[in-house]
Amino acid sequence: MDPQFIPSVQVKMQKALASLQQDLSTIRTGRASPALVENLVIPAYNNTQFLKLQEMATITTDGPRMIIISPFDPSVIRDIEHGINSANLGYTASPDSSILRINLPSLTEERRNEYIKMAHTKIEGGKVMVRQVRHEAMNDVKLKFEAKGMSEDEKKMLEKKIQDLTDEIIAEIEMLGEKKEEELRQI
Repeated sequence: MDPQFIPSVQVKMQKALASLQQDLSTIRTGRASPALVENLVIPAYNNTQFLKLQEMATITTDGPRMIIISPFDPSVIRDIEHGINSANLGYTASPDSSILRINLPSLTEERRNEYIKMAHTKIEGGKVMVRQVRHEAMNDVKLKFEAKGMSEDEKKMLEKKIQDLTDEIIAEIEMLGEKKEEELRQI
């Protein structure tokens, strides 16, 4: 079997983990974070271009509940405001001369529980992605074994390495989920 096989499986699993981390960063906790809005796609310049907010503006926080958006081009401030307000995120953007301010409301217990459920759904999705990578890797090992490309011992060793790697990544995913839930439960 190719010596790069296990490292390539690890890279695929790490990509699934990174994707999950990105998804979880978009779930609002009690604190303001640029990640809440930076990947919003905004129709700009009379709907001729669709850009991520982070490509159009500097996004910073000012205190635990305020996000400040400073567009690079002041002519798109209305486009950004409309894009944020129409995204149904539970908060609105207000123009203030050449910047936009987003004042995040306090999370209600009901909203916190919704976000926790959303986080659990994303966590399960991340586990499914990792298990899919494991399934594909196990199939590759099985096919190579059936084609007499490796011994029974090599097959067992590779299957164990793949399973150990899967267990390690799944444990990291569960830790991420617990951390996110803890953040969401803090008032």
